[in-house]
Amino acid sequence: MTGSQAKRSGSATQSSAGAVLVGLAAVLFSATGAASQPLTVVELFTSQGCSSCPPANANLIKVKDRPDVLALSFNVTYWDYLGWKDTFGREEFTQRQVRYEPSLGRSGPFTPQVVVNGNSDAVGVRPGEIEQLISSSGRAKGPSLSLDGGKIAIGAGPVPGGKADIWLVRYRQGVIEVPVARGENTGRTLPHANVVHSLSRLGAWTGEAIALPLPASPSGLSTAVLVQVPDGGPILAAATN
Repeated sequence: MTGSQAKRSGSATQSSAGAVLVGLAAVLFSATGAASQPLTVVELFTSQGCSSCPPANANLIKVKDRPDVLALSFNVTYWDYLGWKDTFGREEFTQRQVRYEPSLGRSGPFTPQVVVNGNSDAVGVRPGEIEQLISSSGRAKGPSLSLDGGKIAIGAGPVPGGKADIWLVRYRQGVIEVPVARGENTGRTLPHANVVHSLSRLGAWTGEAIALPLPASPSGLSTAVLVQVPDGGPILAAATN
């Protein structure tokens, strides 16, 4: 090997090593960016007793695995009288939907209804309708929020009206198939994505950085925390484990 060949070989090795380092840096940057990006919260208010709901359930399933989306199914109770009591329905989920309606310009609750970041809504049954709503709603703009080491950490920042609610959501991640024996969906098996099992208010955030204990999660359930303007207002931040 001549001297010039050795120099060219050394330069090629350095160039190759540099390319590997750049590639690793890009991967790490991408992973960090994906982990820290704000979540878009997509809430589907649905009912096993509603014959119009299955297409919206299916559309929520299509977005549930997006890394930038927190998709949640809230099953309501007001169609139980039609002959089938929703197996996941809770009155507090119905009341959550009711609180949304005035600010969304609705006269009352209906199913299916998709609410994104607490500030925009759609029926959600048409193909691509939920994706379009996600794109047009923009990302939540609020404080930093993380769940780590048994703590909820909320950063400092401006808060509309001086106070926001901190909501604890327990949900079962994935898709659950529910056979329906009576009512409008008699004989059908309905898929549900990320079904919410409980919703509780932990306290208030007033704009200062705070840390709260994160209650232990029941077995098999995932946890999400929402920081939200009261009475059905916009969601300022969301995090999940």
